[in-house]
Amino acid sequence: MNPLLLFDFICIFLFSKASALWSIQELHVNQETIEKISAAGQLMNCSAPVDILFLLDGSYSIGKGSFERSKHVAIKLCDALDISPEKIRVAVIQFSSTPHLEFALDAYFSKREIKDKLKKIVFKGGRTETGLALKYVLRKGFRGGRNSTVPQILIILTDGRSQGSVAIPAKQLKERGVIVFAVGVSFPRWEELHALASEPVEWHLLFAEDIDDASNGLYTTLMSSSICSAAFLAGCRADSYPCERKTLERAKELVGNYFCWKGSKSNNVVHTSLCPFYNWRNTFIKYPSRCYRTTCPDPCDSHPCQNGGTCIQQELEGYHCVCPVGFGGDANCAPKLSLECSVNLLFLVDSSSSTSLEGFLRYKAFLKRFLEAVWSRDTPGNVGVAQYSSDVKLVVRVGDFSDVLSLVKGVDSMQFIGGSTLTGKALWYIVQHGFKNVPVFADVPDELPHVVVLLTDSSAQDSVVEAAKYTRGQDIFLIGIGSEFLKAELDEITGNPKQTIIYSTPQDLFKKIPELQEKICSIDSLGCPSQSVDLVFALDSSASVGRENFVQLKHFVSSLSLQFDINRDVTQIGLVVYGKRPRTIFNLDTHVSSSALHEAISQAPFGGGSASLGSSLLHIHDDVMTVQKGARPGVKKIVVVVTGGTGVEDAIVPAQQLRNNDISLFVIGMGQLQMGSLPRIAGSHDNLLRISSYEDLKNNEDLIIEKICDEAKRPVNLCKPNPCMNDGVCVPRNGSYQCRCQGWEGPHCENRIQRGDTSPSQMHSARPPAQRNRRGWWQLYGAHQHSKRHIQQNH
Repeated sequence: MNPLLLFDFICIFLFSKASALWSIQELHVNQETIEKISAAGQLMNCSAPVDILFLLDGSYSIGKGSFERSKHVAIKLCDALDISPEKIRVAVIQFSSTPHLEFALDAYFSKREIKDKLKKIVFKGGRTETGLALKYVLRKGFRGGRNSTVPQILIILTDGRSQGSVAIPAKQLKERGVIVFAVGVSFPRWEELHALASEPVEWHLLFAEDIDDASNGLYTTLMSSSICSAAFLAGCRADSYPCERKTLERAKELVGNYFCWKGSKSNNVVHTSLCPFYNWRNTFIKYPSRCYRTTCPDPCDSHPCQNGGTCIQQELEGYHCVCPVGFGGDANCAPKLSLECSVNLLFLVDSSSSTSLEGFLRYKAFLKRFLEAVWSRDTPGNVGVAQYSSDVKLVVRVGDFSDVLSLVKGVDSMQFIGGSTLTGKALWYIVQHGFKNVPVFADVPDELPHVVVLLTDSSAQDSVVEAAKYTRGQDIFLIGIGSEFLKAELDEITGNPKQTIIYSTPQDLFKKIPELQEKICSIDSLGCPSQSVDLVFALDSSASVGRENFVQLKHFVSSLSLQFDINRDVTQIGLVVYGKRPRTIFNLDTHVSSSALHEAISQAPFGGGSASLGSSLLHIHDDVMTVQKGARPGVKKIVVVVTGGTGVEDAIVPAQQLRNNDISLFVIGMGQLQMGSLPRIAGSHDNLLRISSYEDLKNNEDLIIEKICDEAKRPVNLCKPNPCMNDGVCVPRNGSYQCRCQGWEGPHCENRIQRGDTSPSQMHSARPPAQRNRRGWWQLYGAHQHSKRHIQQNH
């Protein structure tokens, strides 16, 4: 190809691509008004009996890309339609050389079905026979529609470059009472769209490239004609604005003649000739007009920013305040907060590709605002910052700086990395390197609590749950901040939904600063994550409780369990339900993750019948709180009983037997029951709680957690319950214990002595693991599993 020809072709191609990014419709108003129009367009809705038919141009002139954009516009418009058999019905026709009914008005009656069907429509290609499509609508009508009292709306999405006349069939449709909206796609031919649109044209002519503006224009027109009823904020109104529509026309121009070569039938003969060379000239044509759009009151009109702050509107109801120095404790420029606790605090910021550059910059801004609002040189603690994606980088080491200016400069130095979201890897790294060599101020005690605040907007791409469990096991408190869709994952990472902060919009994130400050300083009151406990719940599932209330009891247990770190090292939970007979749903060592535990709780069956609390407590004593069933020596054991108040008369003696074995007992009485023997069963009034209704259980969770955690911190009798199996005798010795076995051997008398062994009595040491000694817990668990296997073999 001639180099000049190639160069001109490339220039034309690049120009056409660049021009597609230019605004084809411009409102001649300030940026603030444009933002109001965009925000209002996202919140509009239409609810009324209406039949709407989308006519989608699927011709080659519009192209597959613009056709997909047309589908997207139709889908977004459906978001604001009250679609149902009685209200709005939707149908779609695709046209090119011939029209094709994709689905009729009576085919689908839900928003989800219609949007799914729209997504699956396949681009056909062909000529742009818009007139033929309009005649098809005239002849076939609105297929599946209702009677003439229901308004009919035709929404045509096209580039207006029809290969036939559209004026006559469009006029006939409008004479029949059909309301026609013409929506321009790509670089539309506006003259044809004017001929298609209903009068007044300024109200019925839209542009597909700005979806929020198009939806605003559509519903502004429908509400102004009283077709749709919609609820808006007080003061919202439709106004006209000067606007300018543009289109691109390409003219073919002769540049000159060049020598060219033509073949011939004779071999080795080439003919030369003069060939014309053409260029395409792009010309923009402008159409001044008026556009009618709805705007709503400015939220800054109420002057929400305090202390001289400047209010800046964001979307329809949103705003943010630019605060003067010394203020910024919350989004409205309240006086600065202060961190009223001593902690070593590390922010871990996601800078992976999934979070995106925009999300990363938002987190940087949040960090700077938090430090400016909360931190000072006098804050009794240390702070650091790290960022991660595929790798981890410590930007500011914990304790390197105490002044806000240096900390903010450190945050500013962070650069977006991109890559995979390896949150689990980042947590492992932080455990090893995040809090090394932390300097402590003279007036601040050593061993400050370690807190990691995770800011992420993307799901982890590695095993984050196990890494989070290990992190929490090292006495590092985790606080997670993220979007709503990440809540479940963040709850698992933090181990406690109360340590998770969820924001709904980017601006809402900045309003969470006081909440974060509060959570950082309330870590000591969040459950008892570092305190080991074997916890068994006994739930009344008798007929007096009923199925519905039993479901609420299961939700209650599931919610409480979220406050604990569920694993072999820290908290184990078992569940027993009882009616006339007790039933173990799962033992203490059955589930080692929160997700498995919650699933098992939800599957617990309702028993019915009459209740017997006494037999339930005996069952827990003999068959649940035992080493064989997962109970750990040297760990506090607690039973929480929830009773409807019936069948408790036989429980006094079994309850005392549990306490004699150093097993604590809490009793929760439900409803308007007579206390009767419940105080004697609980052992004291401090261990008895009466709750008036099952709905009120959730309001007492914090109190119950506090009681359990206080009890878990009490001293433990290493030989109660007896950790020795097969009638072995437990002997306390120097902060540990030993099992004296007869005919058995092993740390817990778990192995039968084989014939030929001569020793009738043996003493075996079994050192209970110290608190927070993780290796010890796993060693004990291995011994316990070994014991279970021998028991099964011998029985």
